[in-house]
Amino acid sequence: MSPDTADLAIQAVSPAELDPAPELESPFARATAALGAIDPAKALAAREVWRALWSSRLFVWAAGMAAVLAFGAGPVRNAFNPPGVTRGFGWLPSLLAAPAARWDAAWYLVIAHYGYRPDLGAFTASRTAFFPLYPLCLSVIAHLGVPPILAGVLLSIVALALALYGIHRLTTLELARRVPIGHSAPGEASRLAVLLTAFAPMAFFFSAVYSESLYLALSVGVFLCARQGRWAWVAVLGALAAATRSAGVVLLLPAAMLYLYGPREDRAPDLLTAVRWRPAYRLRRDFLWLGLVPAGLGVYMAYLAGSGGDALMPFHAQAVWSRHFAGPYVGVWDGAKVAFEGVRQLFSQGHRVYFPAAGGSPDIDAGHNLMLLAFLLAAVPMIVGVLRMLPLAYGVYVILALALPLSYPVASQPLMSLPRFLVVLFPLSIWLAAWLTAHPRARVPALMGSGLLMAFFVAQFATWHWVA
Repeated sequence: MSPDTADLAIQAVSPAELDPAPELESPFARATAALGAIDPAKALAAREVWRALWSSRLFVWAAGMAAVLAFGAGPVRNAFNPPGVTRGFGWLPSLLAAPAARWDAAWYLVIAHYGYRPDLGAFTASRTAFFPLYPLCLSVIAHLGVPPILAGVLLSIVALALALYGIHRLTTLELARRVPIGHSAPGEASRLAVLLTAFAPMAFFFSAVYSESLYLALSVGVFLCARQGRWAWVAVLGALAAATRSAGVVLLLPAAMLYLYGPREDRAPDLLTAVRWRPAYRLRRDFLWLGLVPAGLGVYMAYLAGSGGDALMPFHAQAVWSRHFAGPYVGVWDGAKVAFEGVRQLFSQGHRVYFPAAGGSPDIDAGHNLMLLAFLLAAVPMIVGVLRMLPLAYGVYVILALALPLSYPVASQPLMSLPRFLVVLFPLSIWLAAWLTAHPRARVPALMGSGLLMAFFVAQFATWHWVA
């Protein structure tokens, strides 16, 4: 099945939806109408992505600014918040920046302006934990005259738009293999996958000055290009992903699995075999492109070494953030233990501390650990669903990407930042969209619950309360 054949599953859903006439008043509608004349399925995907993009970002800004207006800026005195980076712009600009420029955003903005300066040793070592592609792109846009925070928001939103479009296309491609042509499931699932990603509880990070949306776009691009047999692009996007986050390196294995085992759209399998683990495709010279995927990390390490620092600084810097290697996935057990102790902490009413405090209120830390465990428990059936429904490469990617945070826990909060690591794992959204397509009564409650959680978390984020 080719991508065009797969898209027939969408085109058969509702011809009325493909008619651009009702929206010709806007430039975007005219652009999608022109695209629709060439490929109606792609035009439909673009329109659904656009709706999810503007509505979700409007929701994020409304919730974040409303929280600041109602409750104030929050406990900024204890945060890394240099003047002129995320504050000091006046009342209205600071309000507009609230849903986008908090916590790690300050680090990206500082790196974009001052660089890493590895030659200064321990004074700047903590910066190296933040990989370079996002602050580099931010710096380039800012040098064009765009204010740095606005540059970061624009970069994140453009990357989010590309990521949502790729998720729509991937969902169509994968589910069309499982559903007869003409059935409505692939088209509905593609729309739901886009909405679930845009309105995920932690999706406000996708428009913040964070690297999440850039990494999501690049990782989705790796899978989409691999499914289409564009191995040079797989290498380029994979290398860029490895220069965006440490997890980008693990994209090498799922890309290799798609090369050897498929499914692929560029050519038919070379071997038809009933042996599950025997490759269906022979190696050709284009397989060598995959060797460039780790190049993004390699270039970053070489830069640090050549600038007076240590090539291993990004990994040593994890100790600054209290992360340590505890063993493969040991963070799962540690997270469950501290969550149980968190319950005891909350019932103790402050008479006893059952786990190491993270520098704040023990009761607040207990609540964080319970919330983090809830995200992990919610992810487990989704991971199982990905392994059962999607090609194995998708499930392997999710498991490997989670190996890093779950093997390097923080003592007081072993699952720290897990919700943020989960939100970029797009196979989970694809599976959940397929499940909701088969269970239509759960769609509205799922989307409403996810959106309300996003409003709650962005309100916390905008008021300088730690999230994820």
